[in-house]
Amino acid sequence: MAVKIVTDSTSDLPDSLVHQLGITIVPLTVSFGSESYFDGVDLKADEFYAKLVNSPVLPTTSQPTPAAFTKVYDELSGESDEILSIHISAKLSGTHNSAVLAREDSKSSSRIAVIDSKMASMGLGMIVIKAAKAAQNGASLDEVVQVTQDAMSKVYFFGMVDTLEYLQKGGRIGKAQAMMGTLLSIKPIIGCVDGEVQPQAKARTRKKAMVRLLEMVQEHQNIKGVTVVNSTVPDEVAAFTEKVAAFCEKDKIIQARIGPVIGTYLGPGSVAVGVMTG
Repeated sequence: MAVKIVTDSTSDLPDSLVHQLGITIVPLTVSFGSESYFDGVDLKADEFYAKLVNSPVLPTTSQPTPAAFTKVYDELSGESDEILSIHISAKLSGTHNSAVLAREDSKSSSRIAVIDSKMASMGLGMIVIKAAKAAQNGASLDEVVQVTQDAMSKVYFFGMVDTLEYLQKGGRIGKAQAMMGTLLSIKPIIGCVDGEVQPQAKARTRKKAMVRLLEMVQEHQNIKGVTVVNSTVPDEVAAFTEKVAAFCEKDKIIQARIGPVIGTYLGPGSVAVGVMTG
């Protein structure tokens, strides 16, 4: 039986790929005050961003419980004796730790491996896709783990946020840093590096930031795939994707949506790019 692949909702994987590749998604939780929702299950992106802009209460996020993972592992053990669980960076969320605790508590007879991707959003998603394809091709758990670790060394993820407000309110950057960015009207470009959100570049206008994003894609050699994700600007991303297609085959470009959990910190107007190299 093929290795079963598990990830979490911060991977922002399109539903079509999740179904096609047989990936199991464990959702994180987004809460607006006393109202809590499972990310991507009972709160989809459109509804989330409408609430984010209009709600007087800023959302908070929380990782799945170990029990949620244990339930998934036990269910999947009836379908396969090998499971690989790949998750958002442990430096950004407690999700990986919940998965590790669940593996230790699981009564499943299946072998379960848990990996910290050191990535988020479709940076994580691209790694999961690679693992799922290897699993579908009949690779063993050890082989899929090796494929995953190899993919981790070849994936780069960076993007532009329209405002630093949400990163600051979510505790990902300091208030002074956010205020300075707002005062200078800077459009920051951030990246996921060594599992943490780090500044990569900055531009004075949104247009220049998009140009810089394209340049950053082009700086990579031997590109095997690109993912373009956005929170609320599909038309802008469609135009950007056409430019990316000039140096990456169209069938190797994935467009996806930044979901509620990642969107809590990046906010509306965000655009991010994942690049997998050879």
